[in-house]
This record gives sequence, C-alpha cells and structure tokens, in this order.
Amino acid sequence: MELRDIEIFLTLAEELHFGRTAERLHLSQARVSQSIKQQERRIGGALFERTSRNVQLTPLGQRLRDRLGAGYREIMAAVDEAVATTRGQIGTLTLGAMAVDHHQIAPVLDLFRQRHPRCEVRIREILPTDPFSALRAGRVDIALAWLPVDEPDLTVGPNLHTESMVLAVSPGHPLAGRDQVTMEDLGDHPVVWADGPIPDYMWRAHTPAVTPAGRPIPRGLGVATLEEALTAISGGTVVSPVGVHAAATRSRHDIAFLPLADGPVLQYVPVWRTAAETTLVRAFAQAAADA
Repeated sequence: MELRDIEIFLTLAEELHFGRTAERLHLSQARVSQSIKQQERRIGGALFERTSRNVQLTPLGQRLRDRLGAGYREIMAAVDEAVATTRGQIGTLTLGAMAVDHHQIAPVLDLFRQRHPRCEVRIREILPTDPFSALRAGRVDIALAWLPVDEPDLTVGPNLHTESMVLAVSPGHPLAGRDQVTMEDLGDHPVVWADGPIPDYMWRAHTPAVTPAGRPIPRGLGVATLEEALTAISGGTVVSPVGVHAAATRSRHDIAFLPLADGPVLQYVPVWRTAAETTLVRAFAQAAADA
C-alpha cells in the first residue's frame, strides 16, 4: 500500500465523507474512491459501509485505522523532524485561545519564539462554549482549553496555567453585599449555561450541576459568549462563575465580582487533533513542558 493511499484511507476514516476527504487532500473525489476500492480489493474485505446518506467504517476498517494510524504518524514525524533539522522550524502555528489566555502563557510563547524565530505564531479567539470546532475545522492548530478533555480524536498536552474563579453578579443581587460566597450559595440562584457545543463534562468543571451538598444548581439563560453572559448577569436574574483573568479585564459598573471561596480551579492545556500533529505542534508542547 502506497503512503498516499494510507493517507487517503486515514483521512476518509476521520472525515467519513468522500467530498471532504478529496478537498482536504486536494484530490478528485474519483481518485479517493478509486484508492479505497483498490485497498479493499487488495485486503479482500470492505473497509467502509457506504449508503446514499453516510459513510461508516466497518469493523475491519476500524482495526486497520487503529493499526495504520500510529505507524503513519511515526513516519510523518520522522520526515518532519528530518526536515526541521536541516531547515529549521519554518511556518505558521495558529493557537486558539479564550479571552486573555494568551497573556497567561507569555513565558511559553516567549520560549517557543526564542527556539523557533522563523515560525510565526498567530492567536485566534475561540469561545468557552465552543472550544473544539475551530480545531477540528483546521482553523487553529492548537486550542487552549481547560481540563478535563476526553475526546478520542484529540491529544492533550502539558499544563499551561491554572485559573481560579469569582462569581459575577449584578450590584443589586442579594449576594452582592457579601465579602465572599460559596458554591453552596449557587443552589439558590440560577446560573447561566453554555449554549454551544462544549461537552457537558467540560462545562460542569466550570459550572457544576450540583452544589457540594448535592442540591441542583438551577439553570437560567443560555449564553454563547462571555459578553452575553455579563449582559445577562447585569439584569440581575442570573449569576455565573467567571475566571479571575477574564474578570480582571472586564471592569464595569453593572457587574460585581465576588470571591468564590470553594469555586472550581480551571487547569488549561494545549489540545490538538492527533491526526494533524506536526513538528511545530510538538515543539510548542515541548516549550509548554519546559516553561
């Protein structure tokens, strides 16, 4: 099996769509289909189940994907490292960051740029309620997200920074006059919830579903961005935990930020698509570990 055919198979196994596979690899759809048919004839069994509506891996295809994927990544890593050794790290690395996260990882960015001065680093904003869409669409190479991340197609890198939480309330809210609040207080006040594709298990790390005593925390308005959340909070009907770094950049007269004594502590990590790992991605992960 040629390396290009392996690449076609693995890309189709990820996309499960002939058109998107062809577009990603800059091939015709007929070339993709021909390659898969040739592989199936050589192996003697179907790798994909095809209908007019969808494409799915067969059990045989799943096993082949698992075995080939690791080997293919090793081959490409070896080639990338050989090129990097002779040419130096050249290219663009695009990071997806939430709000002011890139300020918190300045030592990592400085070390990476020092080691790879010919590489351009770009920062694009990603939403807390949608941490992975830009990553999976290829608009960013690495997303900075808080733990836990339990996605089968993504690799999690080393710790970058941590962020404690404060509680955002309106100045007229019953909690506003307190010196500090606790997570148990949230059992009596609706919180904003994430109106986006963030996995539920990730959002619960930010805003738990129950108090420490097990009381349900009522859900109020759904929001997609931090600004939407603050606007809703300013109306007085909802509250929300907010990261201290984000709160520090959003001083406004209609929002009070209260210390949250036992609030969550978010741990941020770099996350990337396993199938799209490059030398630059690995270099950034190494800089994160070293910094």
